Amino acid sequence: MFNETKLFFFFFASLQDQFDNLEKHTQWGIDVLEKYIKFVKERTEIELSYAKQLRNLSKKYQPKKNSKEEEEYRYTSTKAFLATLNEMNDYAGQHEVISENMTSLITGELTRYVQELKQERKSHFHDGRKAQQHIETCWKQLEASKRRFERDCKEADRAQQYFEKMDADINVTKADVEKARQQAQLRHQMAEDSKAEYCSTLQKFNSEQHDHYYTHIPNIFQKIQEMEERRIVRIGESMKTFADVDRQVIPIIGKCLDEITKAAESIDHKNDSQMVIEAFKSGFEPPGDVDFEDFTQPMKRTVSESSLSNSRGDGKSEPKFGGKSKGKLWPFIKKNKLMSLLTSPHQPPPPPPASASPSAVPNGPQSPKQQKEPLSHRFNEFMTSKPKIHCFRSLKRGVTGPEDFSNLPPEQRRKKLQQKVDELNKDIQKEMDQKDALTKMKDVYIKNPQMGDPASVDHRLAELGQNIEKLRLEVQKFEGWLAEVEGRLPMRTEQARRQSGLYEAQNTSAVNSCAQDRESPDGSYTEEQSQETEMKVPATDFDDEFDDEEPLPTIGTCKALYTFEGQNEGTISVAEGEMLYVIEEDKGDGWTRIRRNEDEEGYVPTSYVEVYLDKNAKGAMTYI
Repeated sequence: MFNETKLFFFFFASLQDQFDNLEKHTQWGIDVLEKYIKFVKERTEIELSYAKQLRNLSKKYQPKKNSKEEEEYRYTSTKAFLATLNEMNDYAGQHEVISENMTSLITGELTRYVQELKQERKSHFHDGRKAQQHIETCWKQLEASKRRFERDCKEADRAQQYFEKMDADINVTKADVEKARQQAQLRHQMAEDSKAEYCSTLQKFNSEQHDHYYTHIPNIFQKIQEMEERRIVRIGESMKTFADVDRQVIPIIGKCLDEITKAAESIDHKNDSQMVIEAFKSGFEPPGDVDFEDFTQPMKRTVSESSLSNSRGDGKSEPKFGGKSKGKLWPFIKKNKLMSLLTSPHQPPPPPPASASPSAVPNGPQSPKQQKEPLSHRFNEFMTSKPKIHCFRSLKRGVTGPEDFSNLPPEQRRKKLQQKVDELNKDIQKEMDQKDALTKMKDVYIKNPQMGDPASVDHRLAELGQNIEKLRLEVQKFEGWLAEVEGRLPMRTEQARRQSGLYEAQNTSAVNSCAQDRESPDGSYTEEQSQETEMKVPATDFDDEFDDEEPLPTIGTCKALYTFEGQNEGTISVAEGEMLYVIEEDKGDGWTRIRRNEDEEGYVPTSYVEVYLDKNAKGAMTYI
């Protein structure tokens, strides 16, 4: 009996050890799965970070809108670089796709599976512990029944011996003998009952033990094994998905790389160099031969027929600067100097005064003095000559160069004018489309009054009509300038003039829109009739466009914080504390346009006034 008990506890302890080992192993498997999930998460973070850095890199080198850098991207080499940047942006997008797919297909799925695996593992080991507790309880019941049977047998044996002793003793009464006999029989009956109970418990235990070791425990072990195998298969499938996610984007990444290669192959060095030639071609003819100067006689120098002074048209004289040969020096002046000569400076507003005498603050730089030695300082005289300004409208718009681009060489001027005409035509088309749409809406309102009031769109239609008329006048003005330039440009064939889109406008009259006015660097206007030969151009109806322009509506009021002496053209003097009307806001140049009455209006520095805008008023029309 002792050996059986010892053997049972040996097997029970061994089985308990196996459960502990399996529990440790399955926990290790879950840890491996969680470690792999963490690995994939870090990979997705790396992909997102890489994609973000690629996008930032692509954005960093993208050309800025409305900047000189954007104009440089018309060459094939820069276009190829721009295509590379765009493809790198798509390349970054594929890495984001990798991150998203790994997160959804691997990280998310495995995270849910780990939670299910933990619950399943917990359930299996709970069943195993429950089966062990049950068999242990059955064993304890068997041991208790066996001990009770053993005790009852010993007591029955002692009761039988006591009865036999009492029955052999002649001194004992018959009653005592009978009592001892009954006690012996009772003990024998109890022993029999304990024996029957022990037999029943033993049979039950053997049956439970058989089921435990041959049915319950093997089933639990089988479920744990299947669970572990599913975990192994799942992590293998996840690794395969890990590779497939990368493999799916390889064709798209390859396409991006192919596009970069295609962009690189599209670079045309001949085309780029030709574009540079077209961009900087001035349109001037080379100067004629320099005549021999005989110093034995008074110096004579005749300008050749093909010189610059006559290259812009036959029978038309050009402005001269300091002498007859001054025109020949034009092509040899550097571009930056030329632009500085012909472009009026954008004068910044004065800062608010810091002292009690704000009028002492200078309003701008003074005009440079004219050179008195034109022969020895011809370049200085040319550089200090006053560039053209076309009318007060140019100052009002904040334009730094002439409106007709007369500061540019002929070919560049033609391109700018053509571009301006195209832009104005597009604006006209937009306005006409809006007008057509409103006209159709008005027709619908007329046919169906319940849908709206037809008179509600009349005001807008009138505004569109006025806008279209103004734009057409602008187009006529620029077409006149363009016709003038194309008429003076040499080697302009009929085909090229047709391509410009203004072949029929060649015969229209040109414009004399105060193009002969001059502006000194301090913003004042003077007439230079003695220094320049004016070009006779037939006047057109839009000469007086600015004069007939309707006054701008007021958009608020302002209070003068300081006294300002408006000494420059276009400015207005104000006194400290004076209240005036605002008709145009500060557009970023530091000037605000105000009005005192119908006849007095002009610009003052924004820092000199405190503006109170009317939110309900319509904004003033500003020219950009």
